[in-house]
Amino acid sequence: MNRKSRRERGHLFYNAAEDRIHAHQEKPEKGSPLQLSSASYKLAFDDMEFLTREELRGVRLMLELTKPELIMQQHDIEHTVVIYGSARTPSPEMMQQAEDEVCALRESSPDSEELHARQANLQRMQEQAHYYNEARRLGAMISERSACEDCPNLHVITGGGPGIMEAANRGAVDVGAPSIGLNIVLPHEQYPNPWISPEFCFQFHYFAMRKMHFLLRARALVAFPGGYGTLDELFETLTLIQTKKIEPLPVLMFGRSFWEKMINFPYMVEQGVINPEDIELFHYVETAEEAWELIRNSLVD
Repeated sequence: MNRKSRRERGHLFYNAAEDRIHAHQEKPEKGSPLQLSSASYKLAFDDMEFLTREELRGVRLMLELTKPELIMQQHDIEHTVVIYGSARTPSPEMMQQAEDEVCALRESSPDSEELHARQANLQRMQEQAHYYNEARRLGAMISERSACEDCPNLHVITGGGPGIMEAANRGAVDVGAPSIGLNIVLPHEQYPNPWISPEFCFQFHYFAMRKMHFLLRARALVAFPGGYGTLDELFETLTLIQTKKIEPLPVLMFGRSFWEKMINFPYMVEQGVINPEDIELFHYVETAEEAWELIRNSLVD
């Protein structure tokens, strides 16, 4: 709560936090318990049942826009690099656990179907694991080099979950830098990874507000291999650039072989659903160094 006196704040009114305290301090002998316990008597902003009504959707959208915005303003966060990617990309710790489990099964059940399934899963994880390492390296590069290579001070911002998101936040921690995580309430695969700076660990209900915060301060976007969520975030950004709703920014798609198998952009041009120049809205990259150079060059030119 703001501890300044009302005169120091420049007005005489109690603020909402003070009024909330006063409302909770009311004693039954000063009013009828029946009225004091009524839901209608609660302060509107202190009544969760009221705030979660269907009719208050617009207010909740505004709150989700405003809360992270004010916190980032207070900490002078002006420029970010967005890093998207799969929540399922394995970390080194996950790889080690999977390898240990396969080794144990080889010794105990060398001919089991479970071993064959685990070996196939391990091979798939090994193919994806390098993306975690590259995302971690890129998170470190962005956080460390932006302050000393004629760039604005850049902060890594991710979806706040595991996998690629965790790797990028972890990279920022590797060089002692803060980073941001925009979590969202989901049935699975969403929890704050331990590498987000706690003061910048946000949680959203609305995808729309979360995606807006990804782009409000973005100076570049890097999309690592991912599923529906990554595609949603990537294509929303490409659509906003294509339709000139936002100014162009570097959109880097990490891992050309993955993306070319996933999406046939030349076929989209061939079918006339996008223009040839729309393919120029993004670039493929293969390493953290390549991604950083493109980001840096876009900011210092």
